[in-house]
Amino acid sequence: MTDRHHLLVHGGTFACVGDGGDISGVRGSGSPDGLFVRDARHLSRWQLTADGAVPESLTPVADGDTARCVLVPRGGRQEPPAYTIFREQAVGEGAFVESLRLTSNRPVPTTVRIAVTADADFTDQFELRADHRTYTKAGAQRSRRVRDDGVEFHYRRGDWTSRTTVTAEPAPDGVEETGTGARRLVWSLDLAPHGTAELALRVAARPHGVDREPPIPASPAAAGERLQELEGRFVEGVAFPTGWPELAAACARGLADLAALQVPATGPDGEELRVPAGGAPWFLALLGRDALLTSLFALPYRPGLAAATLPALAAAQATETGRDAVAQPGKIVHEVRHGELAHFGQVPYGRYYGSVDATPLFLVLLGAYVERTGDTALARRLEPHARAAIGWMLDHGGLTSCGYLVYRADRGGLANQNWKDSPGAICSADGGRTHGPVLAAGAQGYAYDALRRTAQLARSVWDDEVYAALLEQAAGDLRDRFQRDFWMRDREFPALALDGDGRQVDALASDAGHLLWSGLLDKEYGEAVGRRLLEPDFFSGWGVRTLAAGQPAYHPLSYHRGSVWPHDNALIALGLARYGLHDEARTVARALIEAATTTGHRLPEVLAGYDRATCPEPVPYPHACVRESRSAAAPLALLTAVGGV
Repeated sequence: MTDRHHLLVHGGTFACVGDGGDISGVRGSGSPDGLFVRDARHLSRWQLTADGAVPESLTPVADGDTARCVLVPRGGRQEPPAYTIFREQAVGEGAFVESLRLTSNRPVPTTVRIAVTADADFTDQFELRADHRTYTKAGAQRSRRVRDDGVEFHYRRGDWTSRTTVTAEPAPDGVEETGTGARRLVWSLDLAPHGTAELALRVAARPHGVDREPPIPASPAAAGERLQELEGRFVEGVAFPTGWPELAAACARGLADLAALQVPATGPDGEELRVPAGGAPWFLALLGRDALLTSLFALPYRPGLAAATLPALAAAQATETGRDAVAQPGKIVHEVRHGELAHFGQVPYGRYYGSVDATPLFLVLLGAYVERTGDTALARRLEPHARAAIGWMLDHGGLTSCGYLVYRADRGGLANQNWKDSPGAICSADGGRTHGPVLAAGAQGYAYDALRRTAQLARSVWDDEVYAALLEQAAGDLRDRFQRDFWMRDREFPALALDGDGRQVDALASDAGHLLWSGLLDKEYGEAVGRRLLEPDFFSGWGVRTLAAGQPAYHPLSYHRGSVWPHDNALIALGLARYGLHDEARTVARALIEAATTTGHRLPEVLAGYDRATCPEPVPYPHACVRESRSAAAPLALLTAVGGV
């Protein structure tokens, strides 16, 4: 992460700590440091001092499931440190645990004054974003209560309540006020000559809407073992390629990350489920598109992800029109948030439906899941939801009235509602933005695949031949229209989008590769597109850029206008393989896996678009999610595309 923050993740809980294990709570540092549960910051300050000063870090926190560092009191060569502090931290579900072990380096008794300053501001994660928005919180109240073994922090605003409890063993000698709302837990520890003393600290978060506290791990080691056990279950039984150890390592790393990125959700009958979150730190929540693509990538290896994602999204499917959330009957949810601002309607993301492609992807995953597993029971159970999703595509989505899926900018939410959802992402080659209705190319490919797969379900599972024929006809018509309206003959490439007047948005973009994955293009067009994506203006050496270089709109550090996204490239590789371009698919796969090898076999959310010839190491995008579910699953998609050779 940027600014020397280190991320710990387990389920719906994450913590960002500094090199020495501290949390400063300073805003504008590039990442949201603190302990977060269900979109709220339950620790905003967590700072260790020894004898009144911040200790010096000998070995800073390294990336991993457990944060470990070695600290000493500050001094010079002529004054060797009197003691050493071994600090270890980890997170569990709704919990943060820390152990401090102090070891004397002297042959005489030593007394050390240890203090941990703690605070919980319960800030909503949306308040910490760099968009400079402010939110009124009328009537909000914060309070603290000292306990024998620590301190509790409370927050209330209307019917919204949250709590953070800090406890220690042994109990602190005292809990001091600081004048800022924080509380300082203090101990006076006597160390025998070369002796050792230990402190155990536990932080339990009780976010709003959670009725019971989860079991708190006894120690960071116990939390780490629990997470490793979960990761082991995800990795176990997957046949990794023996001839490509780097791909095998990336698949194993990705599966382990997916294990940590599972967040709670509920199904149509209230059943408890665990589904892939978008990513940490900014999107540790259910995101429809992200969960669907992650489940699709992992389907041949971990079909249980799809078996949980589909009913979770069915349960959140829109049943009525809601203007603020862009909801329409049958539409699949884009984002589900549990924070204070969503609760009070100050952001629209409690259940937000601003996605044009989550609905067709839901149908694609359902069809692919049944085809892969033979589990027709889920298709029968979700038949009403699938038919409602088709209904949305045909009616509100625009397939009947416009011939294509269409979206319009949402003033209170997202301007763009395809996977490239940043402002300005849908643009012409000269950088000009589209206005009014947008018909994004990639979404039409998803719609085509969704229609075909749902037709197969209608025929083989629901026994509805008439419905199947209707959907097949709609898919064929869509394919014919698309190649007529989107294909740019002078550039031999599909347009990124059409505007509301049917004009082509002419930027050369990676979305064309998604059309290969969906099978929307004829063979001749598909092969031409696949080879074009491997030319130097598109292919950086680390992957296919979202926008080809050389266009005025291109920027190597733009989120969607020149960067390299692993999940985007995974879809491209699958599409290349579908059209028989196996050498090209292997080229994309090798580039991504070599990029992953430079970062411990983990693919980030997005990389900068700089050329490998000038940047022999991949350049990170500065605001990327460190752990992202689609990127974690991308190596599995590459394995599917190239077969491990």
